[in-house]
Amino acid sequence: MKLSISRRAMVASGAALALGPGFLRSARAENGVSDTTIRIGQSAVLSGPAKDFGIDYRAGIKLYFDRVNKSGGVNGRKIELVTYDDAYDPAKTAANTAKLIDEDKVFALTGYVATGNLAAAMPLAEKAGVPMFAPLVGTSSFRTKVNRYLFHVRAGYDLELRKIISHLSTIGISSIAVVYQDSPFGKSNLATCQELAADYKVQVVKTLPLAITAEDAKQVATSLAEAKPGAVVMIMAGRMVEVFMRDYRANGVGSPLYTLSVGITDAAGSAKRLDGKLAGLVTASIVPPPTAQRVPIVADYQRDRAEFGEKIDSYTALEGYIVARVMTEGLRRAGKTLTRDSFIAGLESIGSTRFGDFPIEYSAKNHNGSTFVDLEMYTRDGQLRR
Repeated sequence: MKLSISRRAMVASGAALALGPGFLRSARAENGVSDTTIRIGQSAVLSGPAKDFGIDYRAGIKLYFDRVNKSGGVNGRKIELVTYDDAYDPAKTAANTAKLIDEDKVFALTGYVATGNLAAAMPLAEKAGVPMFAPLVGTSSFRTKVNRYLFHVRAGYDLELRKIISHLSTIGISSIAVVYQDSPFGKSNLATCQELAADYKVQVVKTLPLAITAEDAKQVATSLAEAKPGAVVMIMAGRMVEVFMRDYRANGVGSPLYTLSVGITDAAGSAKRLDGKLAGLVTASIVPPPTAQRVPIVADYQRDRAEFGEKIDSYTALEGYIVARVMTEGLRRAGKTLTRDSFIAGLESIGSTRFGDFPIEYSAKNHNGSTFVDLEMYTRDGQLRR
């Protein structure tokens, strides 16, 4: 007996319903996935005073994806990275994210940069059921509860600040001042810093905001000279760190300086522009030094840089490389029939493991990734020493 088109459709629909919703999902291709490609989306700062973050992060992510694609892809699919510049503007991040989801039909998102930008993107990602993997963000508010669609790789800023404050307490420094970026990133992590200082009985004698686009920090430097803290903790990112350090050093203030891992990205450039005044700055680091080829993940990164001709070489680029490697493992574990659900399950199945000796831990109850934090000190020429 022949069926009409409408009759055949009804029969097929009934059969699918009888087999359950899982059949419907598997029968329908996931957005961003074809027989040959997996499309991943990114919105990041590629212009303006914080551009080094986005440029270097993307370079590291793409470097590992290039390695994967040259080796045949993931379960036979090549990875395509679609990136838009948001210029550090959360409104642009939201617009880019909507475009990536609605027009580019990406499978997942990765490589976002900055607290406010992630806050602008997450509601869109959650509503569409699109995983957000490894934003360059360590703010605690994104980590205290498990979000099904959000996975981190880098350690949180709370762990960085704890490392700094505990170190200061250990070496006998009992008072600090905090200079913080006048943004959601700066304000939220200022609160974390104050809580940790109280835990370690370190007094916060001064808190001073600085605008992202600041070209002058003389007034802040003068206030610090008057407060005479035992150390200054900077919760800032990008070129504003240089602006502050230039005026702080020129004012002759002698308190040691500490910064989060996002404080300096272009170390060689910063050292040159500061004319040696970068020396002595202590930074938290959330990946090994990109020169430490004794660490297997770093050796792999440097090998691939040489093979693919990648000129960018920085802590942020190495972080991006690690991020792409972990993401690829989640895609591999998701299997040939790739869905967002299977990708999330694949990441959660990683458990506690090491990627080239870099530790990562995921489960259904933990999407925070790494807890690795170390302290290093800059030399005059922008090198780091432990």
